[in-house]
Amino acid sequence: MAVKRTGQMSFVEAFIGGARIGGSSPVLDRVGSLVKWYRFEKLLSGFNHDGPGHPGWPALVLFKALLLQSLYGLSVRELEEALADRLSFRRFCRLSLEETVPDHTVLNRFYSELVARGLLEKLFCELDRQLEQAGVMLKRGTMLDATLIEAASAPGSRERPSRDPDAAFGGAKKKGSFTFGYKAHVGVDEGSGLIRSVIATPANVNDTVPADGLIRGDEKTVWADAAYHTHARQGALKARGVKARLARRPNKHHPDLPPRLKRYNRLIARRRAAVETTFATWKNRMRFVRIRYVGLVKATAQIMLAAISFNLRRWAAITP
Repeated sequence: MAVKRTGQMSFVEAFIGGARIGGSSPVLDRVGSLVKWYRFEKLLSGFNHDGPGHPGWPALVLFKALLLQSLYGLSVRELEEALADRLSFRRFCRLSLEETVPDHTVLNRFYSELVARGLLEKLFCELDRQLEQAGVMLKRGTMLDATLIEAASAPGSRERPSRDPDAAFGGAKKKGSFTFGYKAHVGVDEGSGLIRSVIATPANVNDTVPADGLIRGDEKTVWADAAYHTHARQGALKARGVKARLARRPNKHHPDLPPRLKRYNRLIARRRAAVETTFATWKNRMRFVRIRYVGLVKATAQIMLAAISFNLRRWAAITP
């Protein structure tokens, strides 16, 4: 298969450097210099993304384009337009000014193939290895939390079922608000703020159900709110020498917590509050407020891609 050759920068582009048409993007330049992209390229080998009579796009170019889509909360058509007119995007993807850009159909096919091959989890693990090798993953503790993300499809009714059968209603009854969609469960590294683990479920799955899958086993402490506390989890962590800092909740036998446990819960809340920064970045800066695809498999892939993009952004921010 013929593959397009990209990245041949002209003298003018080299002179311009990292500038963007209409601004600059030091974050992208920083990310581009930190990551060992050849390791991702190896995982992406074997893709075929050419049209009839046209050479195929390098898989790494398309993967970088999807990272940009996730970082900036773009639709696939907005991504195509941005690749065409933003110099910083072209530089990040190694596309010269003279080259055409992959269109939305190519990008959609590539995303679907990534999902079909189950490669996003492998790509996330590869980035995790690079973060550990760079010494930015502290492993002092893991902070557990989850957030709801709205589905692209509307909820169904008796007359018309939803187009997304995997999505469900979730939310807090006390707040009186429910979300039809999915839930992203994450384990965030205490200190660095990097995402170490991520699991996606329908929105109605209780936070405690996938919690054990978020604990890596090499952390010294696990921080979580009362939704994650069980005696079994507390005991299992203690047996492994991990400090279980899980907030307590009242029960039918003890409807009101004693002052000691209330103080304990407040201390935990202060320490694990940093995990909220992850979701704030997702929703406010990356505009990750809705799942664009139908079904749990593709929703999981979008959430995994958001985690990869977030970690790249965070790596650039915390590295001197």
